[in-house]
Amino acid sequence: MTDVISTHAVAERRHSKAINRIIGRYWLVATLLVMIAVFAFLRPQLLDNSNIATILRSSALMAIMILGLTWVIAAGKIDVSFMQVAALGNMTTAWLLASGSGWSLAAICGVAVGAVAGLLNGALIAILRIPALIVTIATGGICASIAAALGKGTSIRIADAGPLGDLLFTNWGPVPVIAVITALLYLVSWYAQEKLTFGHYIFALAQNEKAVNEAGIAARSLLLFLFVFSGICSAIAGVLLAASLSSGQPMIGSSYFIDGLTAVLLGGLMLRIGKPNVLGTTTAILLLSVLVSGSAMFGWADYQRQIIKGVLLLVGVAVAMQFGHRSSSPVQGA
Repeated sequence: MTDVISTHAVAERRHSKAINRIIGRYWLVATLLVMIAVFAFLRPQLLDNSNIATILRSSALMAIMILGLTWVIAAGKIDVSFMQVAALGNMTTAWLLASGSGWSLAAICGVAVGAVAGLLNGALIAILRIPALIVTIATGGICASIAAALGKGTSIRIADAGPLGDLLFTNWGPVPVIAVITALLYLVSWYAQEKLTFGHYIFALAQNEKAVNEAGIAARSLLLFLFVFSGICSAIAGVLLAASLSSGQPMIGSSYFIDGLTAVLLGGLMLRIGKPNVLGTTTAILLLSVLVSGSAMFGWADYQRQIIKGVLLLVGVAVAMQFGHRSSSPVQGA
């Protein structure tokens, strides 16, 4: 009889751990679905094709901008220059277009400045071993200053949004083409991070760079690549924003700072608790975009949305950490 009770108790504990593991991994998806359901019930226009397209388009641009940032933070570093790099790519593109260059050259140069900024960040952090926060604050300030100088402190109007404008505003039903492209990009990135040894090395960098070197991978080279990749992703988003807004905006990055970091950190509380990952980042971006759209329909002020975002992040951390501790290591590193 005692053996039967003991076996039953073990089974219950395993069942409880399995439930906690599922909640710990996918609570953010559930939160997103509940938020959509509540907003759609109260404001059915949330699900209008035009509004869905707007949500997905804005989500796609944000997702591109912070894809590289997701990997940088997963590697145990930080990059707070991503939004200023996007602004520099945005203003470089607009400045060249206003100077008579074509979209091809302007877009290439806009992305190139992001690569240079990422290379500078990576060299100072990976090679000279200067703390990432200090480096990216400094380089972010430099990028923001150059962006402002290109427009002499003001925006630069773009007469023709060019082929990128056509790409951004072409939809397949309610789904923008750019959202489909971004989804494919994130699918490839998810595979690289979760299924390839490359992704394991990214996570290992956050734990022990020496172990990565002993595994035959140059930790400094990998870190350098991650910062260059982050710079390129930010700049691509900046170029696309130039086409989307038909202008260069030197201060465009400020609106992405809190949302970008919140999306990566909030996404890091899903699937791999405490480890930023592209699936979590995608879900968090959609959640924030739905929150912005839904709150706008209710006429909420910006400060109200910011309070909700902060509370959401704090609650998410508390919930995820609670289930993470209950589920122990399987949730942490599966």
